Formats: sequence, structure tokens, C-alpha cells
Amino acid sequence: MRKSPSILKKALNLILVFFAIIGFFQLTIAAFSEEKEEAEYKEKMQDAYHIFSLSPPKEASFAGEKVPTQEPEVYERLDREIHSNTYFHSNTILYFKRANRWFPVIEPLLAKHGVPDDFKYLALIESGLQNVVSPAGATGYWQFLKSTGKEYGLEINGEVDERYHLEKATEAACSYLKDSYKEYGSWSLAAAAYNAGKRRISSELDRQQANNYYDLLLNQETGRYVFRILAIKEIFNQPEQYGFQIRKKDLYQPLKYETVTVDSTVNNFADFAQQHQISYKILKYFNPWLREAYLHNDSRKKYAIKIPTNPNYQLN
Repeated sequence: MRKSPSILKKALNLILVFFAIIGFFQLTIAAFSEEKEEAEYKEKMQDAYHIFSLSPPKEASFAGEKVPTQEPEVYERLDREIHSNTYFHSNTILYFKRANRWFPVIEPLLAKHGVPDDFKYLALIESGLQNVVSPAGATGYWQFLKSTGKEYGLEINGEVDERYHLEKATEAACSYLKDSYKEYGSWSLAAAAYNAGKRRISSELDRQQANNYYDLLLNQETGRYVFRILAIKEIFNQPEQYGFQIRKKDLYQPLKYETVTVDSTVNNFADFAQQHQISYKILKYFNPWLREAYLHNDSRKKYAIKIPTNPNYQLN
């Protein structure tokens, strides 16, 4: 006996209703599960991660000079840099790591030339202790322009660029800073001049009839400059207070090397590297001031080239 079309239609409708109900419950369960997961995630995040408002130190100094933090405008400028550098976590952690390698190179040179130790933080904020090149062409850890580098005794040409030579660039920076200090009688102004140039700082001091950095109205970069140094110094001196847990094993270690004196032409530094059991890449890593794969050296000048003594850098 054949079923009537109406019975078949009713059965089909029942089946469709059944599947619709199942689908509805599935969607409801999925939505509930998603809401529960989101709520659990937010609770976990709130328990694990907190962002706090920070308070700058009530007293601060740069290179032995007191910072007038009692002035609200000065306080707020320092407050900005404390927060910016504390909550730029990845960048500041890398500062700690690199500083462990390079501060031991910079610190004795500053002391040798009578430049306050705080200026190591100037190099840190200038380049992040990397051999970078700015859009304006400032180069190396101390960010020397070509003209200024040459003025302060750095060799800069197609084959050698001592702006990339940390020790020599640090010595040049010391000379620049000492010249600025002689002119202004203030290390804070010497730091500002390092950023903006002595001509600009002298002009602004005259125009504004001011006699110190904290009373000057400057462009944003130079106006923030000393405060960035102050903030990094504060964070480095009290890292845990600002939430940084830095393990010694995670810090980059100082490089160990011996020097080889070269006073003639080197036709191929790849061959030179092989002769010293290292790769060309590692040779350039230890001597970034060598800018080509060769060195003509017609004047027979003596160059000290670093060769790593750590066996991990040597070729197998």
C-alpha cells in the first residue's frame, strides 16, 4: 500500500524539525563553550598580567648634576620616559643583555678620559648598542655623522669606517663630550649638544636667555633626550622595582679575542679568516669597521684585527 504524499511530507517536516533542533542545541552549546572559554581566559589574563602606574624617583641626577624633579614639568617628562622604557619590554630587556657585553668596554674608556660613567647610557639610547645607521647617516654605537667622526679623528673611507670600531668611537665621543662640557660647564647640556649639535644648543641658550638644559624649550627629540638617559639609568639601577627579572645566564657575555696586527695589503679577508680558523662572517662580526672584503693599506698603517679565542666561533 502506497503512503499518501501528505504523510511523506509530514514525515519529512518532522525530520527537518528534528535536525533543526539538534543544530540549535549544537550552536547553543558552542556559544556557551566559547563564552566560558573567553571568561576563563580573561580571568587568567587578569591574574597573570598587570599594568601599573609608576612613580619616578623623587630625586635624580645625571653625571653628578641634580635634576629639578620638584618642578612639575620636569617631573612629567621623566615620568613619560620611565613608563615608555619600562613597558617597551622587549627593547629594554635587550638593553640589559647587550649592556652586559659592551659596558665593560665603554666604562673604562669613559673613566680614562674623565667623562662621567652615566654617558654609557647615552650610547645605549643612541643605538641600542648596535652598529646601526640612522636615516641621517649617523653610524655606529655612538651614532657619528661622517663629518663629525672625521673631525674627531676617526678614519672613514670605503674600506675602513672606525665609527663601527667601538673602542675608537668611544674615545672620539669622549673628546666631543669634553669639548661640549668646556663650552657649557654642564654635562646635561653636553648630552643635549651630542644630540642636536653644539651650534643649535648655543643658539637656543642665547635666544631663550637660559643657562641649563631643563629650562630650554627644544624640539621633541632633544627635549626627551636626557630624560631617556635618566629613565634607563633608573631602570638599570633598580630593575626589579620596574618588573624586570634578568637572569645572569640570559645576558650576552663579553667577547674574548686576541689581536693580529696587519700593516700591509690584505687581498682577501675570506682567505685571511680561513687562515685563522674562523669564517668571514665571524671576522666581520668581531671587526665591523672593516667595510670591504679586502684592505689595500698602501700607507702600511698598522691595524689591530680581533680574532676570537672562544672555540665556539672557530671552524670545525
